[in-house]
Amino acid sequence: QVQLVESGGGLVQAGGSLRLSCAASGSIFSINAMGWYRQAPGKQRELVAAITSGGSTNYADSVKGRFTISRDNAKNTVYLQMNSLKPEDTAVYYCNADIRVLSGSYYLSGYWGQGTQVTVSS
Repeated sequence: QVQLVESGGGLVQAGGSLRLSCAASGSIFSINAMGWYRQAPGKQRELVAAITSGGSTNYADSVKGRFTISRDNAKNTVYLQMNSLKPEDTAVYYCNADIRVLSGSYYLSGYWGQGTQVTVSS
């Protein structure tokens, strides 16, 4: 009933920029926190950035100052603006959300998108 779809990934040179988008759709009552995770080959999935429904944000130390997370509540969409990209940012980026469905009375955190590939060349 709920779907998260990421877009905006691609291939860029070091120092370049990309903006990722994640749109949630389906039988949604409301969305609490949303976040971006990434997973590089041979590494564990890690939290990149998160944003609450009120707009408070948190970032991994490795991206702080370079990435900016934002959201458009009217569109159920979260964005990740990535500037000054480095080769170590190369990974599959996944969207995550805490969602209360129309038939529910609480939030469930286990909603994930399919992922979008970001590749940064040196």
